[in-house]
Amino acid sequence: MREILGRRRRLRFRRGGRPARLDAALTCATAWRWPVLPGVGLAAGGGRGDRGRGCACPDPECAVPGAHPFDPGLLAATTDERMVRWWWTNRPAAPIVLATGGRAPCALSLPAVAGARALAELDRMGVRLGPVVATPTRWSLLVAPYTLERLGELLYAQDRVPSSLRFHSEGGYLVLPPSEAGTGQVRWERAPAADPSVSSSGSRSSSRGSRSPLRGSRSSSRGEGSASGAAAPWLPDVGTVLEALVEASSSAPGGGSRLAY
Repeated sequence: MREILGRRRRLRFRRGGRPARLDAALTCATAWRWPVLPGVGLAAGGGRGDRGRGCACPDPECAVPGAHPFDPGLLAATTDERMVRWWWTNRPAAPIVLATGGRAPCALSLPAVAGARALAELDRMGVRLGPVVATPTRWSLLVAPYTLERLGELLYAQDRVPSSLRFHSEGGYLVLPPSEAGTGQVRWERAPAADPSVSSSGSRSSSRGSRSPLRGSRSSSRGEGSASGAAAPWLPDVGTVLEALVEASSSAPGGGSRLAY
């Protein structure tokens, strides 16, 4: 009996008996129309939250253990409810992988230390941010979809871009909460929130500061899944976020970078 209860705790069942990752994957796919697929996951052995566990893929030198697609491949990402249910019913502990680009969100990511500094500086500058995914090693700022052509134009217009920045767009992917990777837990540093001017039915609303259906925000959010039927999260434009990050990186006293790590 203890083993059964322990397994229930590890899978983090939500109300109604559905595992948290299945619940979160269904919200991404069916409510937000974000194409997802299960990640490869970690090798068997060890307990939940144990860092340093190897990847379940065949590569013994895997650079991103547990945090990448394998079988199925990235092209299998879908918003189909039946496929998502089948995947996570059979693999309830699988990480949730978002296929970025196209009509799906893209992202800009930074090392965790630089990411924390960037968020603090962008808050000071009054820049509105969208969802932020955090792992112990890297933070990712989700943005509205962009093309590689537009990204090239934005980068060309900048004199300098922080070398620690990575870009996740068409053909890329991002692991979403409440997943677990080799470096530790994946969580929401800034939880997704709907556009406060649009209701879940698509009509305008006078309500301000709408909250995400995902529980919590910032570091208090531990990556729980969300209820279905939620409006798609608001996402900022990549140009706005990139320009703010470049400004933040070059505004440190003495000409240094606030995003150094």
